[in-house]
Amino acid sequence: MGDPTKSPTQSDLEKAAKIAEAKARAEAAKQAAGERPAPAQPAAAGAGAPKAPVKKKDEGPKPTDAANHPLVKRLRERLNGAVTEASEFIGQLSIRIERERIVEVCNFLKNDAETPFNFLSDVTCVHFPDLTEAPFEMVYNLYSINANERVRLKVATSEEMGVESVTSVWPTANWMEREVFDLFGVPFANHPDLCRILLPPDWEGHPLRKEYPLEFIENNWTTKHLPEFTEVQQEQLAQRRGYGLEILSIPAERRVREIFRGDKEVMPKDK
Repeated sequence: MGDPTKSPTQSDLEKAAKIAEAKARAEAAKQAAGERPAPAQPAAAGAGAPKAPVKKKDEGPKPTDAANHPLVKRLRERLNGAVTEASEFIGQLSIRIERERIVEVCNFLKNDAETPFNFLSDVTCVHFPDLTEAPFEMVYNLYSINANERVRLKVATSEEMGVESVTSVWPTANWMEREVFDLFGVPFANHPDLCRILLPPDWEGHPLRKEYPLEFIENNWTTKHLPEFTEVQQEQLAQRRGYGLEILSIPAERRVREIFRGDKEVMPKDK
């Protein structure tokens, strides 16, 4: 029978069989890999390999000519020469009007049989300092409640020329035009009460113009109506602005001056 210590046990035989099976699978995998072509290696840097073309970004929508729009056609047929340009951008119709004929155009649109624009939603202005002849562009946003349609009218003007008031067409334009006059300085002829609406009557300048300074300034109005700060108060103001509280400091400055004017404590001590 031989030496029993050298005879393989059943577990040794099973283990040897599994090892042999694993080696066979590994050898078969190597042979299969050798038959397939080797994968292409990436080109070295600077080898001049062509790069994949960069996909060009899709351009966004652009304004299109709206000369064939039904409303523009009716305006040009009824009011010859009043419309100088018309464009449409993502469904929004804009019509540029001759400055002298803005009231005539507004009257026509308000009483239009197909789309009566019976609601003036907004009157605003845009300042273009580089356009020396007509640096201001008046913008009228009209809405037709019946037809659920909107249109935007644009009129180029200057501070010297101004523009005719449309309060005779829509009385609600009263305060809107006063706001434009206050913040941009565009005058409106035949306005019932053209005066400032947000700033004091003797305020100098128009804050929404591009040349108006953004930071807080001590102008003639503040010098005239508000008492001077002492050195301590000026230091306190500088500290507040140093912490980025310019916006919050403006009402506080006015309140502080009123308190000092009444000889009161600004920050009374807690008792």
